[in-house]
Amino acid sequence: MSERLQPAFWGGLFIGVLSALPLVNAANCCCCLWVVAGGVLATYLRQQNMPVQIDASEGAIVGLMAGAIGGVISGLLAIPIQMMLGPMQAEFAQRILEGNPDVPPEVRDMVLGMTSGSAAQVVTMIVSIVISTIFGLAGGLLGVAIFKKSAPPTPPPGTVEILPPA
Repeated sequence: MSERLQPAFWGGLFIGVLSALPLVNAANCCCCLWVVAGGVLATYLRQQNMPVQIDASEGAIVGLMAGAIGGVISGLLAIPIQMMLGPMQAEFAQRILEGNPDVPPEVRDMVLGMTSGSAAQVVTMIVSIVISTIFGLAGGLLGVAIFKKSAPPTPPPGTVEILPPA
């Protein structure tokens, strides 16, 4: 298990840090770029520890673990970042809503509640973990395809394999 956990941890750390940073996390809008890249990284690290090609199930497991770890790390790192940036976001939303008289009061209350509520952060963290797990799995499968080791050539017909003594 530990031979899977270390590559998954490094892939998850990659996912979590880059997904939690403001502005950098915008690349996740492109098919969850950081999450898929973290799954690929975890598969690459797992492949480097193996003398033979890992199969797709191994890449999927390592990518899935990296996605789950990355989702948790991202959610935990997002808490202090949101505490710092939350008041600015609420003020920004307030300015936008005040400048637009066509916005109904119900929508205005909902938007302002979402910018300041901790319940929204919990829901966002849970959704982030689920999505990171799914896309981490996809990244793990992609990593298996990208980092495929070439198989040794097949011996010519009629060759006898001699095994070393046990």
